[in-house]
Amino acid sequence: MRNSLHGLLLLLALLLSGCGETEPTNSASTQPKKLLGITVMTLGNPFFVELANEAKAEAEKHGYEVVILSGDEADKQAKQVRDFISQKADAIIIAPKDTLGIGSPIKEANAAGIPVFTADTGCDDKSAKVVCNVMTDNYGGGKLAAEAIIEAMAGKNSKILILDYKKAQSCILRVKGFKEVIKAHNAKNPSAKINIVAELPGAAAEEPSKKATEDQLNSTPDLNGVFAINDPSALGAVVALKKAGKLKKVKVIGFDGQLIGKLAILRGEIYADPIQFPKEIGRLTVQQILKYKNGDEVKPEILIATRLYRQADAEKDAELKKAL
Repeated sequence: MRNSLHGLLLLLALLLSGCGETEPTNSASTQPKKLLGITVMTLGNPFFVELANEAKAEAEKHGYEVVILSGDEADKQAKQVRDFISQKADAIIIAPKDTLGIGSPIKEANAAGIPVFTADTGCDDKSAKVVCNVMTDNYGGGKLAAEAIIEAMAGKNSKILILDYKKAQSCILRVKGFKEVIKAHNAKNPSAKINIVAELPGAAAEEPSKKATEDQLNSTPDLNGVFAINDPSALGAVVALKKAGKLKKVKVIGFDGQLIGKLAILRGEIYADPIQFPKEIGRLTVQQILKYKNGDEVKPEILIATRLYRQADAEKDAELKKAL
């Protein structure tokens, strides 16, 4: 009996000793995943698909679970943000559908202690706190678009249509930069003025922009150029001009540098685009989240410069050739 008891005590001592030597694991696989909620203006636009997917890839490297949603309508996007709040998201990225209206759900996230970051376009509600806005230098891009239309008009007195989208801060900035350069050009070149005959809403989409261009061609049959605030809008203008048999006479400037836009530039349907870099926007936005969570300083805004892309660029674009 004594030997049996002694053996039991020895076994118990060994077990306790073994427990003391085992250290708890801290591997990423055992840590609960953090939720990153992303809602963009629309997933019907390839620009936002690229932005969101790149943000997702970057966040997943750091243990985040990522949910990507298509805003589509302002009310729908507001509900998506509130859903992220109820799910206790670790952070939220928004590419706002309505830059002023998005302020209310952002303030709800602020109250819940969830940091909000905006991508591509910011929030116009100054009472809503956004940690960082990562976006294209849209104002500078608008200036490049104006330089492209000046180049395309080749010193002639011209009539230009602008297809805008006033619900997006980014598009407002593009038009602002465009108009400023045109105004300066006209002051220096009174015999070769570029006259903006109309600024019409194109809804940043093909069909409304097609209709707006058709309407303007009816009132301005001698139209010389179109500046559209994104590629879908520019392609709407292209469809209208083709239908009217005026595509060769009217120069179209887009904005974005999406695949559809670059292909249209290659075909000579769009003259040029100030191109954006949506993947870089998505990746940099997530990197600001990581810096913020680490307690590092984060700038309130990061601007990414555009680059003018013409047919000559399209002809030597290796990525474009792969898509053909």
